[in-house]
Amino acid sequence: MGEPVTAREVILARLRAALDPAPAPVEVPREYRRDAPVDLDRLVDRLTDYRAHVHRVAETAVADTVAAILPTGATVVVPPALPPAWLPATVTARPDDDLDNRQIAAADAVITAAAVAIADTGTVILDGSPDQGRRVLSLLPDLHICVIRAAQVVAGVPQALARLTSHRPLTWISGPSATSDIELNRVEGVHGPRTLHLILLP
Repeated sequence: MGEPVTAREVILARLRAALDPAPAPVEVPREYRRDAPVDLDRLVDRLTDYRAHVHRVAETAVADTVAAILPTGATVVVPPALPPAWLPATVTARPDDDLDNRQIAAADAVITAAAVAIADTGTVILDGSPDQGRRVLSLLPDLHICVIRAAQVVAGVPQALARLTSHRPLTWISGPSATSDIELNRVEGVHGPRTLHLILLP
């Protein structure tokens, strides 16, 4: 009689049988469409559907638009390289010179630029560049004002990924922060800003 076969030996034998011979590697097609036209109206529609507020203005009107969004005397956190011309005299800007989380959360809003936006999905992406700042800036304040130019808008995800650098801290935003409880009641502002304003420049 042979030695008794243990459960471990049975399991290992079955694993070897399942893996031998190993399947050949599968070639994954990477021929994504990269020439789709950009539809700015689609981006606006998507973001509006996600309950974001979209303002299409000239760059010279950014400060006035910010002033209309925020009450006089509001405190806003800004990344170090945000264009000063975007800030109205009616708000108090707090540059992020290593502000702590408490100081950032206490601000009425944050104003940033963006790296790229995707029209098909209504997504705005920040990559931590100096005009966008640390990721925490876009998470703690209750209101986020994001400024982006039409030239930064692409049609789909493949075009967006082609413009991004993978090692940068990417933040993908599709409308204000929202989640649902067990009864599917929508709750906003749990994981980020409760209100999102996108200022879209020509």
